[in-house]
Amino acid sequence: MTTKTVSNEKELNTAKQINKLIKNHRVGNLAKSREDMNSFDEYMCLAYSVRDFLAKKLIETEKKVKKRNPKKVYYLSLEFLMGRSLGNSLINLDLHSAAEEALNQQGYTLEELEELEVDAGLGNGGLGRLAACFLDSMATLDLPATGCGIRYNYGIFKQKIQDGYQVEEPDNWLSYGNPWEFRRPERARSIKYYGHTGEFVDDTGNLCYKWYDTEDVLAMPYDMPIPGYKTETTNTLRLWSARSIFDFNLQSFNRGDYINANINKSLTENITKVLYPNDNNYEGKELRLKQQYFFVSASLQDILDDFKKNNDNILDFSQKIAIQLNDTHPAIAVPELMRILLDEEKMTWDNAWKIVTETFAYTNHTLLPEALETWPMPMMQKLLPRIVDIILEINYHFMRKVMNTYPGDMERMKRMSVIDENGEKNIRMAFLAIIGSHSVNGVAALHTELLQKGLFKDFSELFPEKFNNKTNGITPRRWLLKANPGLSELITGKIGNEWSKNLDELKKIEKFKKNKTFIKKWQEVKQKNKKRLADYIYKTMGIEINENSIFDVQVKRIHEYKRQLLMALYMITCYNKIKENPKASFVPRTFIFSGKAAPGYVMAKLIVKFINAIASVVNNDSDVGDKMKVVFVPNYGVSVAEKIIPAADLSEQLSTAGKEASGTGNMKFALNGALTIGTLDGANIEIKNEVGDKNIFIFGLKAHEVTQLRESGYDPNSYVESSPELQKTIWLIRTGFFSPENRDLFKPIVDNLLIYGDTYMHCADFNSYVDAQEQVEKLYVTPDKWTEKTIINVANMGVFSSDRTIRQYADEIWNIT
Repeated sequence: MTTKTVSNEKELNTAKQINKLIKNHRVGNLAKSREDMNSFDEYMCLAYSVRDFLAKKLIETEKKVKKRNPKKVYYLSLEFLMGRSLGNSLINLDLHSAAEEALNQQGYTLEELEELEVDAGLGNGGLGRLAACFLDSMATLDLPATGCGIRYNYGIFKQKIQDGYQVEEPDNWLSYGNPWEFRRPERARSIKYYGHTGEFVDDTGNLCYKWYDTEDVLAMPYDMPIPGYKTETTNTLRLWSARSIFDFNLQSFNRGDYINANINKSLTENITKVLYPNDNNYEGKELRLKQQYFFVSASLQDILDDFKKNNDNILDFSQKIAIQLNDTHPAIAVPELMRILLDEEKMTWDNAWKIVTETFAYTNHTLLPEALETWPMPMMQKLLPRIVDIILEINYHFMRKVMNTYPGDMERMKRMSVIDENGEKNIRMAFLAIIGSHSVNGVAALHTELLQKGLFKDFSELFPEKFNNKTNGITPRRWLLKANPGLSELITGKIGNEWSKNLDELKKIEKFKKNKTFIKKWQEVKQKNKKRLADYIYKTMGIEINENSIFDVQVKRIHEYKRQLLMALYMITCYNKIKENPKASFVPRTFIFSGKAAPGYVMAKLIVKFINAIASVVNNDSDVGDKMKVVFVPNYGVSVAEKIIPAADLSEQLSTAGKEASGTGNMKFALNGALTIGTLDGANIEIKNEVGDKNIFIFGLKAHEVTQLRESGYDPNSYVESSPELQKTIWLIRTGFFSPENRDLFKPIVDNLLIYGDTYMHCADFNSYVDAQEQVEKLYVTPDKWTEKTIINVANMGVFSSDRTIRQYADEIWNIT
């Protein structure tokens, strides 16, 4: 937010209060004098001061919930990509101006201190960022909600680019502590692994089961307060950290066995050491499974304990508790809740299953079959024997239902079984989530349709009432109010600030789309944002970019289906045009990429190198000059996104139609005044429907055309032969133009396109993409017409608020108020 003079007496008093708290924390938390403080110390004191405000609201919220005993929702997710907490908390608590005033009195600026905060390493991509947006909306809508996840010691990794290659370094985000959390040792839970199961008959003659000789791990909870925007509600994100139950082995230490004294503790705590351990080997897979069971079991024990404090009858559990499974990672919650209800609460199978299926709801986030998690039966049998017993029993009952519904259809039974018996037995976790939930939702209209017609067709036919769509959304507080203060102030000056809680209010700015004064101010805001990003790129990367060029941006996880490669091929085409006639008129472009490739994803990492190799050639060619630049911004995360997205002119959403579930980056860009170039995939379709066909650049095959082309025999070479531009582009790659030190470096990219079938149909969509880019350039050279379309885009983003999405979840799935 921009600095402004504080004249409101309440804000001045609050500023004094903040300064008093900062002084108290300087002494009480840091034990430092004013003279010994540095800027990071000042940030920590401010963070602790803001946390004091959060703590009061958190206590009041918990009191209110306890008194009213409403139905509560628990959001289980393996990722929560929260970003920085300071600025967001100040905005939601309505303390931003007061904090600015307090810091100005101390000789600091708020922006300076905000830059010192490290992004919390709790997520990687869209899944985790969506979860963070949802938590913000739940609190803003005053819903009684708790997020449940893992407190990773290390984020997925810190990305550096060395010689064009991605290099992974540890993301030790907790190295200086985390002022935004509260440790809750009194709520620690014990988690079981390994051992074996046995049967026994209890005093009443009932057959019971017990899990014996287990290796137990302690789950320690840490709570992060999640404030709603200008509301009294502050909810909790509860994150679990692994601890050894036996901790330090003093006997081994006293015998001089220093290594074994600490080894069990270290192995135990590895469970929550790093986000998504590399699962290319057995140990990595087992650790990931341990992670999932760890946070699910701890969360369910905690939820049941909370329920019992306010309710007497366990049969009322699903009337008071709703649990949302964010993708397949927490699916093991289905058999784990059954275990708790059967083994610990001594319920009958039918009663327990009724509670489970009425409590859980499942959100699917992928259309890629290979992304649906499965676990080898032997691994799970070894690690979680009691859970396997229950999964087999669930599958037995389910197969009976399928058999009764479709007598004699053995192929259908094989397709729908939780146990995949093709080769080594595997447990299909997505199937388990569908069977054990009362609701299964996709995250965009096309995604949900394709789930029902394709990936989960059999289940949709058996349980049509379960399937529904909940198109994703983003929080306007983080992604406009905080990320783009200039545009926020311009909009608020015209229509008031109700839009920050009701994004549909943005519709009111559409009437100013031809207002010359408004257009000029809008353009000035965009130009300031572009300068800010250009300064950041120059400061961190040493690349000077043309601030008057089209900022053409693709930022997201590096994956073949997202088609960063398609944009790279187009960049080479642009370069070729400049080289053919350097003096010709050319609309300047800055191509901006950012995103991480999974450490074990060889092709994605090669694409990162390829983009940087193109950059190395283009950025150093005197014929090109400032007509074109290519930039790969390293270590993409929320804070980097907050710099890039407000500056973007063009938002690249290039996934092969039918592959992207929804996307939320497309929404963030459009909300910040970028125009979209993209396929009819995911939420692009719904964005097009809202902004109108003339205000978005759509290209390429549709989802059904992709399917038809593949079934009829797709030959990428025929498309290359019909495109001289693509021929020349591929020829340059093949001859080693971008890798003279190793001519065959990018041969796997060419082979994937021409020999191995071009799985994601880059060649088929290339000409259409180039045509759409020509339309982009024709519009960009008429700035007022371009700006008019960006205003229309922003004005029609109301439906993409996460507040709308969460209202739908609350009304149609969770039944909470």
